[in-house]
Amino acid sequence: MGRMSNAMNLSRREFASVMGAALAAGFPLREAGAAQAASLYELPRSGNVHLLHMTDCHAQLLPIYFREPSVNLGVGAMRGQAPHLVGEHLLKAASLKSGTPEAHALTFLNFEKAARQYGKVGGFAHLATLVKQLKAGRPGALLLDGGDTWQGSATALWTQGQDMVDAAKLLGVDVMTGHWDFTYGEERIKKIVEQDFAGKIDFLAQNVKTNDFGDPVFKPYVIKEMNGVPVAIVGQAFPYTPIANPAWLTPNWSFGIRESEMQETVNEARAKGAQAVVLLSHNGMDVDLKMASRVTGIDAILGGHTHDGVPVPVIVKNPGGQTIVTNAGSNGKFLGVLDLDVKDGKVAGFKYRLMPVFANLLPADAAMNELISKARAPYAAKLGETLAVTEGTLYRRGNFNGSFDQLILDALMNVRGAEIAFSPGFRWGTSLLPGQAITREHVMDQTAISYPWTTLTDMRGDMIKTILEDVGDNLFNPDPYYQQGGDMVRVGGLTYTCEPGAKMGERIQDMRLGGKLIEAGKTYKVAGWAPVAEASKNAGPPVWEVVESYLMSHKVIKPVKPNTPKLLGTAGNPGLAA
Repeated sequence: MGRMSNAMNLSRREFASVMGAALAAGFPLREAGAAQAASLYELPRSGNVHLLHMTDCHAQLLPIYFREPSVNLGVGAMRGQAPHLVGEHLLKAASLKSGTPEAHALTFLNFEKAARQYGKVGGFAHLATLVKQLKAGRPGALLLDGGDTWQGSATALWTQGQDMVDAAKLLGVDVMTGHWDFTYGEERIKKIVEQDFAGKIDFLAQNVKTNDFGDPVFKPYVIKEMNGVPVAIVGQAFPYTPIANPAWLTPNWSFGIRESEMQETVNEARAKGAQAVVLLSHNGMDVDLKMASRVTGIDAILGGHTHDGVPVPVIVKNPGGQTIVTNAGSNGKFLGVLDLDVKDGKVAGFKYRLMPVFANLLPADAAMNELISKARAPYAAKLGETLAVTEGTLYRRGNFNGSFDQLILDALMNVRGAEIAFSPGFRWGTSLLPGQAITREHVMDQTAISYPWTTLTDMRGDMIKTILEDVGDNLFNPDPYYQQGGDMVRVGGLTYTCEPGAKMGERIQDMRLGGKLIEAGKTYKVAGWAPVAEASKNAGPPVWEVVESYLMSHKVIKPVKPNTPKLLGTAGNPGLAA
């Protein structure tokens, strides 16, 4: 793919001006830092269609720590395939060296040491600097937001996503789709889309229809002209929103994968003159890979939902040609850059780079900084209150459990007086390093949802097994179209064995409580939170109150060991750290 002759010089010049401004403003870039920033963020323009892609920021406006998973198992045909690679396996597949900034961004390896060395990641002010720099060198470039943007923080919950809506507009988002965003309810979503976004951001979802007549709720796609090339962007919201989240929050809308409608939408966009078609998806990467093999005419899928940082796109062959499939991580940690070279009405080549966003290497954008400060000011004292100090790393991500999840489980059992606790397999939630204060903001980073109630249920042993089997099938069904998102439910008190590759109903074995086998007909007291049934509204105190009271009574949290199942049939799986 040919580069434009002045692209390299233009990029260098722009980069130098950005870094010069940073240094003039007293931004502490060491010489080594400046060299590192140049190698990470200098990206010559190529082609004539330019797309910037962010996804799953989960309302994190400030830089954070975020530990990537050490368990991301692929089963069946997906075993050992991207995105189911962790640690050294991922670095090898991407031809990256360990100990580099990229290795830290993409893996859990040496997390504490690397986090202290490279500092925090993400933050909309730093992301804004990178977006501006890339857009300056890429005429007409579009910024695409894959969703899960308005949920995941205290300020987003307390403002019903308004802080994120304002930040997205200032960031220059052009197109968006959604998932957790829908948990504010239909009225709120429509208000944002029809008022805040009007004339500025296109909210797209070809797979959301009205329940009564099957009419589209949102625009399915838009066609934008860039450098003389008509480009179609198609939106795909999370297909299982009313199952994974409360259906009563979107009672008049139906969701789904809607593969045949996707093909019709792509065909329609092509018929209207689109020379490149890009899908902005919140399917999850495994679903995107299957869709790419079956739907023809999509040039690239910029995916989200599964929070996978995928540095090397997967090229999927299909009857109509091929589709580029990527996923751009989470929490504002990454910005994907896709340059397409469209010649004679079709894509002739491409270049892709997944850029990590290091707050220490990118100066903060002044206007975004100001917006964030104003949005946070009314809540600053409440957010910053210290509840306890952690002696170990606290994180969430991973197929089975994380140490922050375990902390929530311990709080549920302790405060609610339960023998067993369940916590949802959410992927969002920031990380803390040993010695950090756990503030109210950190608790909300793990729990800020619009249905936060805790539950206490008398549950029979056979029902406990059914629940674990159901969630296990959502995660490990060999057909991606039956995977309904999320990781395995986190379990406190109860130990069990899991065989991910087994058949439905046979994955969960040897369930024990206090060393004794769980009895099918015996009743156990089980605590949980985030109930999707409308009947469970206000069932018990919000989960953040339970966790706060646990933290304040302990003051110091010793290193927490996550309760994870014994695994069968996973030896040598590259989605499992040694």
